Amino acid sequence: MASTTNQSFIFMLILFLIVLKTSASFTNGFLPLAPKHVIIINKLISRATMTVHCRNKGDDLGVKTLAPGASFDFKFRVNFRKTTRYTCIFEWPNNTATFDIFRVDRDDNPKSKYGVCRECIWSIYELTPCRDRRDGGQPQCFRWNS
Repeated sequence: MASTTNQSFIFMLILFLIVLKTSASFTNGFLPLAPKHVIIINKLISRATMTVHCRNKGDDLGVKTLAPGASFDFKFRVNFRKTTRYTCIFEWPNNTATFDIFRVDRDDNPKSKYGVCRECIWSIYELTPCRDRRDGGQPQCFRWNS
């Protein structure tokens, strides 16, 4: 009997690991732990240097300095509860703005009007942060949080 229980446990563990591994190939936000790649590009019209400080509850990415046209990127996986959120503070001369650069409800939800992004490319302008589309279509621009 113990042998059957052990075999069942091992089978379930292997099945779980296979599902977990294949979840990396899902780009539609169907499963938790989906891999994400966020890219932030300084596209300030004023051509000013910008500092960016991004973090979530458990991960502080530090302060990055971006020259005009320069980019900064980071990778992560959506957490199991699908509550992952990265907030960034952007600063350039005489301005400070905050924006949620990644939110599961917006960026990893198949029902979101903005669609799921596996590679989330953000162009940062003075007036608005815009998520670029991989197909070259019109970018999706948002309001600053503050």
